[in-house]
Amino acid sequence: QVQLVESGGGLVQAGGSLRLSCAASGIIFSANTMAWYRQAPGKQRELVARITRGGVTGYADAVKGRCSISRDNAKNTVSLQMNSLKPEDTAVYYCNSERLVGLRFVPNDDYWGQGTQVTVSS
Repeated sequence: QVQLVESGGGLVQAGGSLRLSCAASGIIFSANTMAWYRQAPGKQRELVARITRGGVTGYADAVKGRCSISRDNAKNTVSLQMNSLKPEDTAVYYCNSERLVGLRFVPNDDYWGQGTQVTVSS
């Protein structure tokens, strides 16, 4: 049974930082591409960042230069360091173990955790 448990969210002022963590179980963590997504009220869930099993990272334009994704295969965790936070970063953040469809990584809809709320005040 796959479990993804996110933590580290909270309320922070604009310009502040947060570090999100996701603990994974039930998957061969080191073999999977892991990603962070977020969903703001009234909006669709969107990709924030991903890291492949080889450590290659990718970021959404909205967070590029402000966020850094990392993984610890020994601990089965993936983290997202977020700096210079903006009110528009307010959302519930989810981690996901993505799957490869053709040449694209897509979220695995069976693997969403409960998410962690990030609220950035102006």
